Amino acid sequence: MPAQLWPLFPSLRSKMSAKPKPKPKPNAVPLPERVAVASTSLTVLAVLSVWLLAQILVLGGLEQNRAQDRLYSQFRTQLASSTAPTGGIIAPGAPVALLTIPSLGYEQVVAEGTSSGAMLSGPGHRRDTVLPGQAGVSLIYGRARTFGKPFGPMLSEAAGKTMTVVTSQGKTTYTIGRVRRAGEPMPVVPTADGSRITMATADGTGRLGALSPRNVVYIDATIVGKPFAAPAGRLNAIGPSETAMANDTSVMPALALSLGALAVMVAGTVFSRQRFGFVRTWVIATPIILSLAWLTADLAMYLLPNLL
Repeated sequence: MPAQLWPLFPSLRSKMSAKPKPKPKPNAVPLPERVAVASTSLTVLAVLSVWLLAQILVLGGLEQNRAQDRLYSQFRTQLASSTAPTGGIIAPGAPVALLTIPSLGYEQVVAEGTSSGAMLSGPGHRRDTVLPGQAGVSLIYGRARTFGKPFGPMLSEAAGKTMTVVTSQGKTTYTIGRVRRAGEPMPVVPTADGSRITMATADGTGRLGALSPRNVVYIDATIVGKPFAAPAGRLNAIGPSETAMANDTSVMPALALSLGALAVMVAGTVFSRQRFGFVRTWVIATPIILSLAWLTADLAMYLLPNLL
């Protein structure tokens, strides 16, 4: 259009000269509440599942090594002060013996009690049997595939080796026999001046044998020399949670509380994500969820078989 005609069409001139306005960006649509709840719940469930698996295969071994250091220090102090237990009723979790196999570099502190929770720290002594080194049969449970694998060497390379046992009464020596499975003949009952330590663990087959052991196996160790006398006052019976492959349900109230705390975190995370965004919410929520997952996984271990 010629320039001299612009004054006759002011509206057209303003439209043609005006710069095009940018299109408004669509507003971010928040996730529906149900989708947010499902997404956050699945995320927390995935974290808990992964943590539980890591606890069984990796982190449990670190915790068991730390517990063994604590038990060793406690037992050494008790031996030096002559306060280590010799018999009678002993508190669960108290150290009662030190097992060593010098040729294998093996060393484990045995604690009193065979419930699933008590055995997270290492081998456990069954409370209705005599202590190791005493006349009679002493039964010791231990895991062979998880939580530090304290009885792993007993399944593979301990047969024929010499094992030293240190208790409050002194030092004794045992010869370790081969693995005994279900259906095989039982060893002869020791005489009045004899002693045997029977170590029980679980063994599985296949790639998932560590997570699903089905067979309880036994390793018998016979004393070389004479045992110590066994004081009276031992328990005549134990609870169901202390038998082989049993679990411990006494932690159910604590486990329910930890799961409830996780549920509260799920609700809080959903609300925060809708209000403050994904990144801010997870930066704050991640350490809390991991802490609760660790606690929940620890408590869930009590519900697994004590020889797993």
